Amino acid sequence: MSRKEISAFKVAASYIGTVVGAGFASGQEILQFFAYHGVKGTIGLVIAVFMFVFYGYIILRLGNRLNASSYKKVIMKAGGPLFGRVIDLVVTFFLFGALSAMIAGCGAIFEEQFGLPSTFGGVVMAVLSVVTVLTGIGGVISAISFVVPLLLLAIIIVGTFSLFYGPDITVITIADFPFKAAVKNFALSGVLYASYNLLMAVAILAPLGQKTNDRSKLRWGAILGGMGLGLGAFLIFFTILINMPTASLYEIPMLYVAGNISPVLKFVYSFILIAEIYTTAVGNLYGFAARFTEVGSVKYKIFTVASGGIALIASRFGFAKLVHYLYPIAGYGGIIMLIGLTYGIINHK
Repeated sequence: MSRKEISAFKVAASYIGTVVGAGFASGQEILQFFAYHGVKGTIGLVIAVFMFVFYGYIILRLGNRLNASSYKKVIMKAGGPLFGRVIDLVVTFFLFGALSAMIAGCGAIFEEQFGLPSTFGGVVMAVLSVVTVLTGIGGVISAISFVVPLLLLAIIIVGTFSLFYGPDITVITIADFPFKAAVKNFALSGVLYASYNLLMAVAILAPLGQKTNDRSKLRWGAILGGMGLGLGAFLIFFTILINMPTASLYEIPMLYVAGNISPVLKFVYSFILIAEIYTTAVGNLYGFAARFTEVGSVKYKIFTVASGGIALIASRFGFAKLVHYLYPIAGYGGIIMLIGLTYGIINHK
């Protein structure tokens, strides 16, 4: 792909597709970080959307300026020799952890929706991700750009029907919820939610920034990407909130809601959700492999296959548990990265 080929739409779609995976599209992330806070969760969501737009553009700009082929170059430039290494470790660790969560999420869908062993679903996702990543970033971007519009359309359909035909939100109280939020403070939830998602996004956004010399495309890509994420998140938030507390009993809350509307819609949403899990999984795996090897080399191919296999094993920990425990920890680590990026954009004009 030449440097001037990519459009603002592809930038935005790649951004959304990297973030929107098992946790987002399933509703599990929105449940853990926002819905458990009730209506106050909307404040956290607004904070998250602002951070998606602002820091998404920072990462794209630094990637463009440094002609980065992987996120490491951006991270090291932003954080410096010492701080950059710390950020690099955080990003690398979470890319692998989130890849495991995507594989686990696919397994949960196969089990809850199709009645098949979760291991089978995990193997399918691991194999598809490895095969795609072996083609390089061009294949990753193409895959992501194709799936994102379908996912947003599905969320809009499920969310709209649920808002009109769901239960009365006034009868729901926080006391009804069977679990506690992953982060107790609703505002901090928004910050941590954005920061750990940006940890994943940097793996794709950094090399994506070098695909055009037109900064307006990068700027609009960040704006459209951040707003698209916000639209989807708000629809999922209200959809889950009016279906609480029952929705919280499922690993895939949005499938439960879709099933209440129509069995056919639930079936279709299952496949779109699997496709979105796939886009995030390939983004994570690509970023992880590109961090340690030269893309396209024999070592890159071997490392990619091995990483997919190990992530499949790690996914046995369980999807909901990975979201509840791993993501908040990664969120705190992501704050370190955001501080470094802020410093980098201010001091490297």
